Amino acid sequence: MKPTLLIFVFFSFLSNTFAGERPNFIFFLTDDVSFDDIGPYGNTFVKTPNLDRMAAEGMVFDRAYLTTSSCSPSRCSMITGRYPHNTGAPELHMPLPAEQVTFIQQLKEAGYHTILSGKNHMGDAKALGFAEVSSGKGSSASEDWVEILKKRPKDRPFFAWFASNDAHRGWDSDNDLLKYDPATIQVPPYMVDGPETRKDLAAYYGEVSRTDAFIGKIMTELESQGIAKNTYLVYCTDNGRPFPRCKTRMYDSGSKAPLLIWQPGAIKPARTSSLTSVIDLAPTFLDLAGVKPSSTIQGVSLATVLKNPKSIVRDFAFSERNWHVYSAHERAVRHGNWLYIRNAFSQQAALCVESDASRYPAAIEYWEHQRAGKLSPLQKDVQLAPRPSIELYRTDTDPHQFTNLAGQPEHQEIQSLLSKTLDQWIEQTGDTVPENPTPTRGKGDPQGGKRGEIPGTAKQAQRINHAGPILLNLTEK
Repeated sequence: MKPTLLIFVFFSFLSNTFAGERPNFIFFLTDDVSFDDIGPYGNTFVKTPNLDRMAAEGMVFDRAYLTTSSCSPSRCSMITGRYPHNTGAPELHMPLPAEQVTFIQQLKEAGYHTILSGKNHMGDAKALGFAEVSSGKGSSASEDWVEILKKRPKDRPFFAWFASNDAHRGWDSDNDLLKYDPATIQVPPYMVDGPETRKDLAAYYGEVSRTDAFIGKIMTELESQGIAKNTYLVYCTDNGRPFPRCKTRMYDSGSKAPLLIWQPGAIKPARTSSLTSVIDLAPTFLDLAGVKPSSTIQGVSLATVLKNPKSIVRDFAFSERNWHVYSAHERAVRHGNWLYIRNAFSQQAALCVESDASRYPAAIEYWEHQRAGKLSPLQKDVQLAPRPSIELYRTDTDPHQFTNLAGQPEHQEIQSLLSKTLDQWIEQTGDTVPENPTPTRGKGDPQGGKRGEIPGTAKQAQRINHAGPILLNLTEK
């Protein structure tokens, strides 16, 4: 055998060996899906048999939270493992600055074949670290994913960021969507239970079920190729459902994430109540791949939780709400069963595009009821102005966060702890309230106009790597 050929064979052997030892990853990211819209979190009328299987055979995270319930800032946060105001792109439609490090870049440098197919919304895909880029096929952007898996390079491990267009508005009318009878669905108590809202929700749930169908196709393909046992399949979302009091909001309806991780034979079936933030995904992927996380990452690895669901990697999870067509500045911290929210712009209603009176059926019907004085006490939150500047909820007994416990003497101790913790996080991560914030866009020009001061800019937060408080004992010092 010629020396050059011998060398080629040797390195091919090494390549295939490493590919077999190092795990593959598929990150299935949905667009605008709340955690309780799928079967694994107790939804009984939305059909998600593949996700149900994924949950039964893998790990379900019952306390996973987004760092923001807003499309592009959420994705930029996930891909960097950083809080939105630390990415330099905390507001809607801001591309990730070139100086930010992504975990995709790190995996690519470590020899992974990196793939992006579907919705991007973060900036130049090649600069983000993706070697193979596709806008996806079909209205869901998911129809080429099985083909991508078939044609992938077989001599390297891979990371696939599969980002669906489902279930973002507007709804798809394709015949293959699962149809739901509006009369049979359950309407959350903070929404108006009217015919237009029911039709709107029914169409939305059809797209939620389509994400399930593509999860099933991916699972089948992984098993067909014989690589399911060496592939982590992760299902998550970028923000809550696109309805009033959901998307962009700090409540569970907007900021609690569905998070399922499946790897048959490696991850034992379990549910975990370990507190989790989506910025923990970046260091987890790197940890599992045997790659040292960049010092810029603010999240913590969930690898120990995947081995032992009772493991605790954090006591606090933080979220933020910034400009998303409507001006906003809210900060939240979660600890145990508690949610604490601080609102710097409490003089105005907590609106977003999905609650705009002139845009979508559920919101139009909501405001019709508001004008007619027909809103129930539980439905008045969307139009409330001014709002409380401080909110405190016990999420286990108040799952929709209806009863604000802030200021009550019996909860003074927990409120003080969470206030102190949030202050510490704001200081250590360089968060700020802009003096000249990005204004709410005019109804005729929702995406145009001039952007104002960005949260964190005054303290150059995009250069700060401090994670803020993670464990309780660090806060008490």
